[in-house]
Amino acid sequence: MRNILYLASMAFLFVSCGGGGSDGATPTPEPANTAPSVPSLVAPTNSLLCINNVVTFEWGASTDAENNPIVYQLQIATDNQFSQIVSTNEVSSRTQAVTLDKGKAYYWRVKATDSKNASSAYSGTYSFYTEGAAVANHLPFLPEIIQPETNTTISGVTATLKWFASDVDASDVLTYDVYFGTANPPTIKVAENRTTPVYEATSLQAATQYYWRVVVKDNKGGATTGQVWNFRTN
Repeated sequence: MRNILYLASMAFLFVSCGGGGSDGATPTPEPANTAPSVPSLVAPTNSLLCINNVVTFEWGASTDAENNPIVYQLQIATDNQFSQIVSTNEVSSRTQAVTLDKGKAYYWRVKATDSKNASSAYSGTYSFYTEGAAVANHLPFLPEIIQPETNTTISGVTATLKWFASDVDASDVLTYDVYFGTANPPTIKVAENRTTPVYEATSLQAATQYYWRVVVKDNKGGATTGQVWNFRTN
């Protein structure tokens, strides 16, 4: 009898103090967070002439797969590469009024960031002009590169250079001067008063860095010099 009681006591201690048991199921890992979608720009529309220098910006809502709260960053610059930013605003709404200088060209874009710091890419870029006092002519907007994209490498001995340009004065006729070469910035004018936004560069050397820029001119004496773009040959 005494042996039976001893064995029962040891079994109780083993059950009560035995280790290795699980406290419960393994926690389910939290799903990975995804960035919001890229906002779409609404107003001011591209290449618009704003008659007031207090400009109200508007964009479409981003979506977030996890339904996290979203904050939008509105950036405004005087160049389309956003190296000269004049205003950066963080807002939870989809509109923002900003006071800008009169008689200037501006460029704007928006990105969305959720409450877990995941950010979308920036939207595309829209340009607009604020009307100045007694302005008879507005300068063309900065040209936008199409191909070849800057800092890329191409194959072959020719390269088709393409760009896009616009002017808030819809009746203006635009022409283009093209500077191209191995110097940075390029100083050799290879085309003048072109009527189409394309230039064929030929006789390129292998393993060489090339630089190019475009001057956009209107038919009223206005001219805008674009930034330097580059590419390299194999």
